[in-house]
Amino acid sequence: MQHQPQLRTLPLLLAAAFQLHAARADEAPVQQVEVTATALRNARIDLSPNVGTTVYSIDRHMIEQLAQGDNTPFNEVLLRLPGVSQDSRGSGALHVRDDHANVQYRINGVQLPESISGFGQSIDTRLVQSTDFITGALPAQYGLRTAGIVDIQTREGNIKGGGRIGVLAGSHDHVEPSAELFGTQGAVNYYLSGSYLANAQGIENPLPARTALHDETRQSKSFGTLSWFLDEQTRLGLMFGSYHGRFQIPDNPAQTPAFSLNGVSDAAAGSSTLASAQLDQQQRESNRFAVLSLQKSLGALNYQLSAYQQTSELHYLPDPLGDLVYTGVASDTLRSNRSSGLQFDASYQLNPQHTLRAGLAYNRQRSRSDNAVRVFDTDDSGAQLGTVPRLISDNSSMTGRTGSLYLQDEWHIATPLTLNYGLRYDKVAAYIHEQQWSPRLNLAYQLSKDTALHAGYSRYFTPPPQELAAQSSIDLYAGTSNAPEVAHSDPVRAERTRYYDVGLRHQLSADLTLTADAYYKKISNMLDEGQFGQALILTPFNYQTGYAKGVELSAIYDRSQWGGFLNLTAQQAKGRNIVSGQSLFGAAELAYIASHAIYVDHDQTYTVSGGAHYHWGASRLGADFLHGSGMRMTPDGGAPNSGTLPHYTTVNFSLSHEWRLAAASKLEARLALINAFDQVYLLRDGSGVGVGAPQYGARRSVYAGLSYSF
Repeated sequence: MQHQPQLRTLPLLLAAAFQLHAARADEAPVQQVEVTATALRNARIDLSPNVGTTVYSIDRHMIEQLAQGDNTPFNEVLLRLPGVSQDSRGSGALHVRDDHANVQYRINGVQLPESISGFGQSIDTRLVQSTDFITGALPAQYGLRTAGIVDIQTREGNIKGGGRIGVLAGSHDHVEPSAELFGTQGAVNYYLSGSYLANAQGIENPLPARTALHDETRQSKSFGTLSWFLDEQTRLGLMFGSYHGRFQIPDNPAQTPAFSLNGVSDAAAGSSTLASAQLDQQQRESNRFAVLSLQKSLGALNYQLSAYQQTSELHYLPDPLGDLVYTGVASDTLRSNRSSGLQFDASYQLNPQHTLRAGLAYNRQRSRSDNAVRVFDTDDSGAQLGTVPRLISDNSSMTGRTGSLYLQDEWHIATPLTLNYGLRYDKVAAYIHEQQWSPRLNLAYQLSKDTALHAGYSRYFTPPPQELAAQSSIDLYAGTSNAPEVAHSDPVRAERTRYYDVGLRHQLSADLTLTADAYYKKISNMLDEGQFGQALILTPFNYQTGYAKGVELSAIYDRSQWGGFLNLTAQQAKGRNIVSGQSLFGAAELAYIASHAIYVDHDQTYTVSGGAHYHWGASRLGADFLHGSGMRMTPDGGAPNSGTLPHYTTVNFSLSHEWRLAAASKLEARLALINAFDQVYLLRDGSGVGVGAPQYGARRSVYAGLSYSF
């Protein structure tokens, strides 16, 4: 495998960045740029209301407490929040309030277009200055992806300027260099970052062993934001980022050949010259985006207009012989997607009681699915007819369009009471043509100076991800080893939800804050996703009806030298009657689900997370843990998803120390111990509805990091 091309991103980015830094050093800093940047950033945040919602905030201080600090994958940061449960990388990475994916990412107020789901994490934790994680009954501004809103404010340059270079190394041949540079040059404010990752554990191991077979990964990320302040009320911004990843798919040894391939295997004899421990399956992923924004603040009126373009690609490369021997199908699968669009948001303060907000968004998306599939011919009973495979080309494409608009009013009825009400309209034209008007109502009431209540109701309209909903031709595979048991498949439709949420926040003391939240979702055309076939690409489908409900409890304690947090989530989600993508399932499975409500495969009844940190001088000691009661599985002879995997608890520790070298520079060392007690645990066992393979969580790992800031 050739990994060198991925190394180009980081050096090129750093070279450009250091040229900017050198040029900036020759100019006198302009204090007004920083003042203007702060004012416009606050105005941009004000465009996105969170009245009556559940909001959990992440800042730089919290990120620094995590075991790997800035090197922590961003999904791991989110797992420390209430209502978030983990999954394997190939199955969605995380779930919010028992939903599958359906998470919306915003950076500096701009909703990022969706990329094709894979193993990689496109967002680098280093770029995050702060994040609001918003759940519950959302205001009219938020639509389409509504399980949770990850609203990121990026780091920006300042008049002092500076940067950071660092490296993290450790278990599984892990090496991760990174760099950042930021500052101002005249009226331009900039922040640039880049990183590269190489290790031998890119995807979860299908076995409980400490190391996996054939599991190397190479990944690179870059991000930049440039702001040009035309005047004190106007900012022109450019934001861009890229992600490239290569993964080996881990091998599962000692498998028995299922098909006979001329000169390679004999299924009847159970023998093969190609062992399952020698397969060479790979996956390549890429994602690139650029956003150009104009922000204007004119007293009571604030607005931001953004234009964006994003491209993503996922390519699964099978083992051309091994996949045929063990599954009867070798599919070279390429998914690509290009999105471009506009987003406009505005707020206007009519008077001290009323603030109006309105906006619109338009997205045009071109997706392609190219599949070169090698299969065996079979008879009516499914028995293999010959040992020489044949090639089937299964290609499709779609140009889809999504349009949205909203209007809402934040009404301060009285000093303790605020009502935010609005209406949203969404329309999608792709594999489906659907639309919906969605009313939103959010209430916030300050019961006392220490206690606040919020409640809300929202209707949601969630179309299936176009880049994943490619329609394959079932007829192409008739009489082959890839023929479905059910030769019928309805198109995936948009999910429609009625969402109810109520929560309470109480400041028990100056140091301790407690929150509680409860929700209920009544769902039609409930969306879920699963891995079907060898290509590790998720495919959406619908349950006709479903529901999700849950309770979240959270406590945060924060003092000058030490602090901690504790979260508890209890939840349940079920669906009944699969009404799209039926060819993905077996006939008996479909028949049972048609008359029984079953747990969704990613349902986890209890999730607990917590952590604590202590500072003394320039040193910091931290610990955090994650407990899950286990997701669903299908026991032998049992109903789909009726069983539960064993519960697990993982604990992480970290120790860091900082040395001040000069007025503006410092050196930091970090030691991290992940899964300190070497818990062996299953995230998936391969038996649930739409679950492709068993996947174990990472075993004990040790990492050491060193970074220099200037």
